[in-house]
Amino acid sequence: MNSPLDETAVREALKQVIDPEVGMNIVDLGLIYTVTLTDAQITIEMTMTSPACPMGQMIMDEVETALRRLAPDLPPVVELVWSPEWTPAMMSDTAKAHFGWQPDDV
Repeated sequence: MNSPLDETAVREALKQVIDPEVGMNIVDLGLIYTVTLTDAQITIEMTMTSPACPMGQMIMDEVETALRRLAPDLPPVVELVWSPEWTPAMMSDTAKAHFGWQPDDV
């Protein structure tokens, strides 16, 4: 059973990547900004919660691994961006609930 390769499938695969400092996946944290699929590659624009994130390279490596597992024939391109700057408001409701935050708290 092969599901179509689309942005939803990519984001689902990336939910396997956990930010070890907070114990939450990077999709629900709001770290994945854009997913672009072409016949030649998968491009991800993502950020970190902080430019000083000590786990940044490890997380990016795990993103590449997850993408290779999902689509072995498409090379992943992972671009780290800092604009817009990440804020807790970018988190999903699932992540906010995980941290015990109400929508008005962020």
